[in-house]
Amino acid sequence: MRELIGRYGTALAGLALILFFLIFAPNFATATNIVNVLKDTSFLAILALGFTLAFIVAELDLSVAEVASLAAVVCGWLIKLQYPPAAAVAAALAVGVVFGTLNGFGVTRLRIPSLIMTLSTGAIARGCAFMITQGVAFTGRWPIQFTGLARGSSFGIPNLVLWLAGATLFAWGLVKWTRTGAHMVATGEADEAARLAGIATARMKRIGLLLAGVFAGIMAVLLAANLSSAAPNMAGDYLLYAIAAVLLGMTMFEPGKPNVPGTVFAALVLKVLGNGLVLLGAAYYVQDIMLGAIMIGSVAFSASAIRKVAFKV
Repeated sequence: MRELIGRYGTALAGLALILFFLIFAPNFATATNIVNVLKDTSFLAILALGFTLAFIVAELDLSVAEVASLAAVVCGWLIKLQYPPAAAVAAALAVGVVFGTLNGFGVTRLRIPSLIMTLSTGAIARGCAFMITQGVAFTGRWPIQFTGLARGSSFGIPNLVLWLAGATLFAWGLVKWTRTGAHMVATGEADEAARLAGIATARMKRIGLLLAGVFAGIMAVLLAANLSSAAPNMAGDYLLYAIAAVLLGMTMFEPGKPNVPGTVFAALVLKVLGNGLVLLGAAYYVQDIMLGAIMIGSVAFSASAIRKVAFKV
């Protein structure tokens, strides 16, 4: 029973929270609201999945939100200049690849701690985004071929939900069913032992940080397509929520370890919590208070893992 509670207790608490809002929050159970919650969860979960893959190799990527904002700006800029949507999407993904590669190079070759490296590249990305936009968001009537990526649906299912499902399956399959994923996990759990066993630990770290950048680019494209706008700080508010999703996910399914199912379910719980509090009439600042409490509780639960990654002790 103790093992069952330790592994699934937080997840069951999340389900109880969802049930509470289904019963007591006005209009929470309507189809429109549920679809909106799932769509909003998609943005957060995709960004958090990238953070998770970096965290699995024992690195922190605090640049993901700023990189996503820059990628969205580049994408929106090209759309505004009437470039083909495919070119704009490719450019946004390229931004993620460039910054993910830069982070990996700084951490593995220059030996800069990921906490410092990614804060620095995040500042660079933020500056580039403001330089391109001059602080003014790109807006307009954008091609439906682009906006349909986020606003459309396939087989009756919103495209955003399908994008989330695809990202989740990719991340989960990579970690659980590939040699690369096994090497990433080994690198994150015991770097030196993995290196002595013949695993290219530096490469695994570069892969984790690269994927964090790629997922940030994907999230940026979907966010820009959904809003038909691109602003230099549009993804900034997602960083703390992404970190909270990863930390909360570490308290379930695989306690103490960053894991894909935990991150996705935690992202859903956080979005349900925010939506439910709004529908119950709670003040806006209550969400921030709850978010801080969740992060403190999650870190307290898995303090050793956080300390190892953040401070290398």
